[in-house]
Amino acid sequence: MRVIVMGAGVIGVTTAYYLARGGAEVVVLDRQAGPGLETSYANAGELSYGMTSPWAAPGVPLKALKWLFMKRRPLFIWPLISPTMWMWGLQMLGNCNDESYRLNKGRMVRISNYSRDVMPELIAETGIEYDGREQGTLQLFRTAKQMKDSRADQEILAEYDSPYEVLGRDACIEAEPALAEVRNKFVGGLRLTADRTGDCRMFTIALAEKCAEMGVEFQYGQSIRAIAVENGRIAGVDTEIAGRITGDRYVCALGSYGPKILNPIGVKLPVYPVKGYSVTLPVTDDAFAPQSTIMDETHKVAITRLGDRIRVAGTAEIAGYSNRLGPHATNTVKHVISDLFPRGGDISKAEGWTGLRPMTPDGTPVLGPSRYDNLYLNTGHGTLGWTMACGSGRAVADQVLGKTPEIDFEGLTAARYG
Repeated sequence: MRVIVMGAGVIGVTTAYYLARGGAEVVVLDRQAGPGLETSYANAGELSYGMTSPWAAPGVPLKALKWLFMKRRPLFIWPLISPTMWMWGLQMLGNCNDESYRLNKGRMVRISNYSRDVMPELIAETGIEYDGREQGTLQLFRTAKQMKDSRADQEILAEYDSPYEVLGRDACIEAEPALAEVRNKFVGGLRLTADRTGDCRMFTIALAEKCAEMGVEFQYGQSIRAIAVENGRIAGVDTEIAGRITGDRYVCALGSYGPKILNPIGVKLPVYPVKGYSVTLPVTDDAFAPQSTIMDETHKVAITRLGDRIRVAGTAEIAGYSNRLGPHATNTVKHVISDLFPRGGDISKAEGWTGLRPMTPDGTPVLGPSRYDNLYLNTGHGTLGWTMACGSGRAVADQVLGKTPEIDFEGLTAARYG
């Protein structure tokens, strides 16, 4: 069986790996010059199993209004003349209730927990290095109200068997010693002990090399013009340089750009790009640097240790497909690292980056079959592509190969959108 995978980010590459491991002949297409050069390039570095939740939650609309008036706000919305954007936003608002939140979270956790369980097996099989650590995530609360409000999250974590610890100020410092320097800036935290960290792009590059050794063919610099349909089936992928590339089955793992080629063939997914920012800076003193991931609850910014570097990521900007990195775009993430770890890294050497997260209005990615029997989907992971990559890649590959996946696909497919 010859399978064409569209997209060489972490989702596309993990899918290709499991397809090749299952005996398929695999071709991966990507417009970039190598793997992991778009959304996978410089994300937060969190493998957020404990923090797997939809953005659409009760109370979020009110919080979003407050965020818009913060000096260093975590959310920007540019009112574009875009029916797609406004429809997506209305669908998201429709999911901001208790019933939808629990349903969507349950679906997301199903993928996340599966990914958590299968990733160690992939690492053992391949031996790849990716600056990985297994020291959890510390959600840091600057106010007593944030600490109190986290009780609702604790109940949900307990419901889904996600291990956690509620920490006072001193216990937070025990987990992250460098926070002793700023102990007056927070009151406590919630530590998610099953979370891991790692460089997503380093992982994607290393796994792509393993895939190539297994016979996977990577065709870079191949911009996809369209998906060709003949007689009710996918007949090939039309590229700008190589022309039509054909296979027996096809997987779309194009993230935010998936709708651009899926909509014309009648596969209409509510996946919309939400822009995020990060900076990466060198560690200057290990004693004053983070050891794992700290999530600043106030600014919604994650600070993650990746080897001898620190990655700081956050901000949600709804601005269509803009990839512009403006001169002040990373001010918020730079403020947070300077505020919490002032002696940990060299902010003067911070490298800025921006990428588009493929978000669905309900938070759950779109996996598995489409209206065409030889086209499969693996997209819409939002901020959790790195977290869910191994699980969704393996589960979708099993479907493509005609195997029964190890997780239930109910509520994960495009069928939930009618």
